[in-house]
Amino acid sequence: MLTTTNILLLIAGYLLGSIPSAVWIGKYFYKIDVREYGSGNAGATNTFRVLGKKAGTVVLILDILKGSGAVLLAHFSNYATNSNQFINLQLVLGISSLIGHIFPLFASFRGGKGVATLLGVVLAVHPMAASCSVLVFVIILLISSYVSLGSMIAGIAFPISVIVVFQTKTPSLIIFSILIAIMILITHQKNIERLLRREESKAKIIKKKVKNKEKEKIKL
Repeated sequence: MLTTTNILLLIAGYLLGSIPSAVWIGKYFYKIDVREYGSGNAGATNTFRVLGKKAGTVVLILDILKGSGAVLLAHFSNYATNSNQFINLQLVLGISSLIGHIFPLFASFRGGKGVATLLGVVLAVHPMAASCSVLVFVIILLISSYVSLGSMIAGIAFPISVIVVFQTKTPSLIIFSILIAIMILITHQKNIERLLRREESKAKIIKKKVKNKEKEKIKL
C-alpha cells in the first residue's frame, strides 16, 4: 500500500543507493573517475581493478551498507516485523537502492552493476541464504579467479538456497530471489561474452601473494 511514509522511504532508499562511493572516492582521493577506466563501472570490482585494494575494500563495504541500510528503513514503517507487508516493503526498498546504485542521481545516472549493493540487500532480507551465496562466490573465485563468474554463480545460488535449502514460503521473497539471478545474468552479459572468448580479467590478489612468496624464496 502506497502511503506518504512508504513513498518517503522509497525516495530515501533510492537516494541512499545513489551515493556513488566509487566515483567520490576516486575523484577526491585519487583524482580519477573510475568510470573512465577498466570496465567503466562505478562499482567495487572496478575500483579494485583501477585504484587498488584499499579503495576497493572501502567501496565494497560502503556499497554493501547502502543496500542493507535501505532495507532497514522498513523499520520506520507501521508494519509489524515479519509480516508479509513488512517483508514486501523491505524488498521494494532494496530494489530502490539498487536502482539508485545503477542510476545514481549524484553521478549523472552512470553507476555500477549493483552486485555489492545487492549483497547488502539480501544480507538484510535473508542472512542465511545470502551467506550461502557468499560462500559459493568465494569458492568459485578461488577456483577460477574470475570475479564475474563468482558473482553470477552466487546469484544463481541465492534462489536455490531460498527455495530449496531454507524452504521459504513467502511468495514475494521467492520471486525476488529468482529475479536477482536473472538480473545478475543480464547485467553481466559483456562478462559472459568475454569469458567465452577467454578475455575476461582475472583477480590478481592470489597471484600477487604467490609472486611475493617466490621472491622470498629467491632471497633465501
